[in-house]
Amino acid sequence: MSGDTIVGIDLGTTHSLVAVCDASGPRVLADAQGRALLPSVVRFLQGGDPVVGHEAREHAVEFPLQTISSSKRFMGRSHAESLRLAEGFGGQLVPGPRGLAAFQVEGRTVTPQEVAALVLDALRRTAETALGHSVRRAVITVPAYFDDAQRQATRDAARLAGLLAERIVNEPTAAALAYGLNRARKPETVAVFDLGGGTFDVSILRIEPDEQEKASDLFQVLATNGDTRLGGDDIDLLVMEWLMGRAQEAFGSLQLSPSVRQLFRAFAEQAKIALSDRESAPLEIDMGQGRRLRCTLSRSELEAMARPLVDRTLEKFRAAMTDAGRPALDRVIMVGGSTRMPLVRAAVRDFTGLDPYTALDPDQVVALGAAVQAHILMGGRRDLLLDVIPLSLGMETRGGAVAKLVMRNTAIPTRAKETFTTSADNQTGIVIHVLQGEREMVADCRSVGRFELKGLPPMPAGIPQLEVEFAVDANGVLTVSAAERRSGRRASLQVVPSHGLTTAEVERLEREAFAHAREDMHLHRVVDLAVNARLDLKWIGEALDRTGEALDPAYREELEACMTRLKGLCEAAERDPARTDADAFHQAKEALDRLSMRLHETSIARSLRGMSEGGGASAKR
Repeated sequence: MSGDTIVGIDLGTTHSLVAVCDASGPRVLADAQGRALLPSVVRFLQGGDPVVGHEAREHAVEFPLQTISSSKRFMGRSHAESLRLAEGFGGQLVPGPRGLAAFQVEGRTVTPQEVAALVLDALRRTAETALGHSVRRAVITVPAYFDDAQRQATRDAARLAGLLAERIVNEPTAAALAYGLNRARKPETVAVFDLGGGTFDVSILRIEPDEQEKASDLFQVLATNGDTRLGGDDIDLLVMEWLMGRAQEAFGSLQLSPSVRQLFRAFAEQAKIALSDRESAPLEIDMGQGRRLRCTLSRSELEAMARPLVDRTLEKFRAAMTDAGRPALDRVIMVGGSTRMPLVRAAVRDFTGLDPYTALDPDQVVALGAAVQAHILMGGRRDLLLDVIPLSLGMETRGGAVAKLVMRNTAIPTRAKETFTTSADNQTGIVIHVLQGEREMVADCRSVGRFELKGLPPMPAGIPQLEVEFAVDANGVLTVSAAERRSGRRASLQVVPSHGLTTAEVERLEREAFAHAREDMHLHRVVDLAVNARLDLKWIGEALDRTGEALDPAYREELEACMTRLKGLCEAAERDPARTDADAFHQAKEALDRLSMRLHETSIARSLRGMSEGGGASAKR
């Protein structure tokens, strides 16, 4: 290998890893002490260099306010939505740039990206030592449900660490790539169940092997779902609360110091891990001031605490299966350290009827898959990786409706085009409002960006031809471009939202899309009918002004009565679209369309006669 090596990095909430792939296959790179896992923990001390990894983690109790862990949970999130996640993770959470979450440590403000950058830098140095040359390029994995802001934060962290993020790959998809190395050579549908330290993802993939083993295997993501606020950390916090309850029972009301809280969190994680192999875990915690807490946590108690969280993972699993069309699964691949819990494996087994696949180390499989993707980019294996976007993308149209161009679970990279026009005369600028979500109206979707196409020549309504293209690249980044065909004017926007989607927002968009599907479609239909009917009334009115005197009075009276009725329906629809009879509205518009055919024919005939007479006069001259 050379200095152009692309490494694969699993930037995890609890631990991070770096791996590389060559002709002999992928392998995780260990540090000088032979350790593959690097704790995603950083300590900041005034006047000294940051301490990263094992040492920072081992001394977190001594430096509870200077040690930051699980910072990945805060990347790309606003300060407000991060407050409830901050318990036990070190530092003081404060508003950072653009209102995003940051930490106040030793008198300085540190962003989650800076913490991640220090972890990435440590992994880069591990790789350089193991490979014997510099490393500047990486494939980095993220949870499938990371949105654009969180993916951008990951790229920013890589840049701070001196790394070019060649590709951002979803963690479950990377796991499927690693799994694909050693599977049977037959088509398979697999589910990747990824329960890590801070996030949960589940993806349904179809793996199609190349029968001649000469070209590419196809890894197609059929559907994905998840929760960026659900992971092993949440189980640790439940155990931590249980321990604090035992301490209060033993010693009365307590004001726990940051050091003791950090100690409780460390013991909580140790107890959780121990109970994967044992039925009970005896704990003895020196709380200082002569207080020593002795208690025993049983596996059944832990499972009772964790059951609601595991049930949430199964709800997401069920939704992903529905989105994928409920295919028959051949395998369920377990990813993430939290899948070692017997409760999790039993729940997945009961849900799917399949024994979970655990042959690959759940802590290492994502990094190995990232290394495989890196090898593909270097011209090695040529597996074709098709990922998906988690939520639909579209733009606002007249009346507050949403025109969806890219539907959720569409494989990426992808492009979609649609042509629109104006609904008012002489518009010289058009605002493109980009939205994300599953509802039909703007008010119920999430705004992710706006831009304006300016400098259009004044034209009558309906004449401009505005071609809008949505392009999602392999990293899930959206570029929206708009071009007016007649004038050639163009504008574009790369969408990088100011803050990330919260789990509540994602769940609301999904849940309400199903709950309100019927009324949403009704509103969208009525709004579209009103917009198109207004345009029809405008054109018919103009034609009537030009040729009205040539029409039969009875026909003109009938036409005007029909126009008055449709105008009244438009006004009623604009006042209260929910109560509008869409079928009656559609029938009235169709009736006017049919009745106006005679008017349009008369208008066109008069225009043609005028052109002919004008041409004849010109020829005589």
